[in-house]
Amino acid sequence: MTDSSRDATAAGGSAADPMRCPRCEREGVAPLGSAPFPNELGQRIAAEICVECWEAWKHHQMLLINHYGLNLQDANARTFLITNLKSFLFAEGPAGATIDTSKEGRVSW
Repeated sequence: MTDSSRDATAAGGSAADPMRCPRCEREGVAPLGSAPFPNELGQRIAAEICVECWEAWKHHQMLLINHYGLNLQDANARTFLITNLKSFLFAEGPAGATIDTSKEGRVSW
């Protein structure tokens, strides 16, 4: 939970009160509300990311999985997606992977 959502909850509001999404930078949007993962990152996404940006991430994630031929049972593939998720939603860490059509799923881990 961020300081702003903690402050809103302490002031009688809830984590679902309108906020500013760090990805699209729109004010007054509703946060996702429910954690997509059962961990701290999932809680952060639920509190800070709007529904539209989460839907954009799910589409981008599908493109990454298909383009790079990711096997989600592989820990390296999951790490790759989490790194890209943080870059896509929060602009944290290294720049996200590009979808280079010249590779066409020939990446191997």
